[in-house]
Order: sequence, then structure tokens, then C-alpha cells
Amino acid sequence: MTALEAALRVLQEAGIPLHYREITKRILAAGLWKTDGKTPAATINAQLAVDVKKNGSASAFRRAGRGVFGLNTERTAPNPHPEGYIRTEEPALYVRGPSAGEALSFTEAAERILESANGKPMHYRDITRHALAHGMLDTAGKTPEATMYAQILTEVKRRQGRGEQQRFIILGKGMVSLAKWQAKGLVFQVEEANRKARKELLKTVKEMPPGDFEDLIGRLLAAIGFEEVEVTTRTKDGGIDVRGTLVVGGVIRTRLAVQVKRWKQNVQSPVIQQVRGSLGAHEQGLIITTSDFSKGAKDEAERADATPVGLMNGEQLVALLVENEIGVRRTPLQLIQLGENLQTTRETTA
Repeated sequence: MTALEAALRVLQEAGIPLHYREITKRILAAGLWKTDGKTPAATINAQLAVDVKKNGSASAFRRAGRGVFGLNTERTAPNPHPEGYIRTEEPALYVRGPSAGEALSFTEAAERILESANGKPMHYRDITRHALAHGMLDTAGKTPEATMYAQILTEVKRRQGRGEQQRFIILGKGMVSLAKWQAKGLVFQVEEANRKARKELLKTVKEMPPGDFEDLIGRLLAAIGFEEVEVTTRTKDGGIDVRGTLVVGGVIRTRLAVQVKRWKQNVQSPVIQQVRGSLGAHEQGLIITTSDFSKGAKDEAERADATPVGLMNGEQLVALLVENEIGVRRTPLQLIQLGENLQTTRETTA
């Protein structure tokens, strides 16, 4: 496995951005990559930085802060070259629509292939083979099947933790199905109830007084690993609302200045510039809103010649609140199944 493939695997399993030193630590601990170099962390950092700079929006990675990298969930990679595909004698499934042949993320490709299977479960290796045959994936990795399964499992685990509606159902032994094909019964009812609860939670958050909203964000930051969390003096929304230090692995410490926006309209690029101007020495910025961000704001936040500013919209905020059980509580469900054969027991005891 190459250094970049190993980094991709670590970030998929983590589900959150990590500092390159933490990425390296997890890579080496799992034995995903071997090197004789004396500075493996520097090598990982350099390769990630070069990949992001060289491939831009087509990179599998994105900068989430100084030395911090995450997965590029909005990847817009060009179509791969046909000679890079895995060839198979089995004919590819017919994929409907004009988007056949476009490069997609692994999970998007899996969803498209399973759609064409008309509800029939498929093994992840078959899903990968059909996706490659249709040119849906742009990957230089030597184990695309493993990447496919890892990304599906990561999404299922993340959505389960956040109470979000699932796209996939894992059936065991590598078999995968679309959740919507089984949109009946208890599972469907639970997902519908969770969807309504998330919607109601976001509505409640939007109606909170500004001070209470800032306190909520402080509580959330503490729950996801921040230390020294401080809700700043109340102002008329003109500056930083919460400060804290993100601690990764007990070693990496990143100082963050957070501005919260309990808005209905999308956050625009001037807000990004305002936050940058409010940052202290060695601080990085984060904006959390109950709405969303304009395209201009997203571009400004990732501007290469300026300090990156993290963005969290209302949907992401609710997902983290649910995952950390803030404002919600989980209700365990117990399923009773028949056990021993009663008739056999009677005959045995007779």
C-alpha cells in the first residue's frame, strides 16, 4: 500500500480530519505502510500537500487546517483512462442516465450500480468491478475493492452514529444492498422517526436565543475533543463567539476560534474574511451556522493564499449533536426471536 492509500484508509476509518502526525501514527500502528525514512510524518505531510495542490478538486484529500487533512467529499475528478480499468469478461450492468461514465465517489458509484441491479444484493467486489467497467471511479490504488468496502462500511457506521438515514445495508460476507429496497417494517419506521427528530432538532436550535446557542456550541466542542473551551463575552455578533483547543491523540493541539451564526440565510464570503481578521496568533477559524454557505463563501474559506477557515452547516451541526447525544437521547430497541425448538424440548423431557 502506498503512503497516500494508507492515509486514505486511515481518514476513512476516522471519519474526521486529522493532523498529518496523527495520520502517520495510525498508519504505522496498523502496518499499512512501511518506510526506511527517519521522518515518516514529514513524508506523509509532503505527499498529502502535493496531492491536494496538484489535483485540486480531483484530489481524494482536502486541507482542513494547518497540517490537518480530511477526505474531499465533493470530489470532482476527471474521467479515468480506459487502460486503468480492471478488465473482466463479465458484461457490465447497464447504468441508466446521461451520467454513466462520469467519475464518482466510491459510495456514489456503489449506489448507482446497486440501483441498476433492481434491488438485488451484490458483493462489494462485483460492485467495484462494474463501477470500474463503467468508468465511474478515478483511482490509482491497487486495491479498489478494499477501498470500496471500507468507504461503504465507514458511511454506514457514521450514519448510524448520527442517526441519519442509511443508503446501504450490510448483509454479511461482503454482500451489500440499498436500504430503500427494504423500506418497510421496523428499520424503515426507525429511520423515518430519526429523520423527523433531526428536522425538529434543527428547528429548535434555530429558535434558541443567541446566548444559549453559543453555549450549546461550547458544549458540543467539549464533547468532540476540545479542551479549554471558552464562550467569549456577549457581543452583537461582531466577533469570535467560542474559543477552544482541539486535542488529537493527546499530543496534537490546535487552537480554534469559532463564530456561530443562527441564521436562516446562507453565510456569504465577507463573513469568512471577518473571521480571518479576528484570529489571534496560531489560531485557525471555524464558522458554524444553522443554515448553509454560499459558493463564494466556500471558495473564500479554502483560498490557497490565506489561512483556511472550517465551515459547518446546519445539517452537519445536527449530525454532530445527535452523534454526541446533545439535545437528543437514544432509545434502545429489543427484538425478540424464537430460540429453541419447543416441540423438540417437549419430546426430550417426556
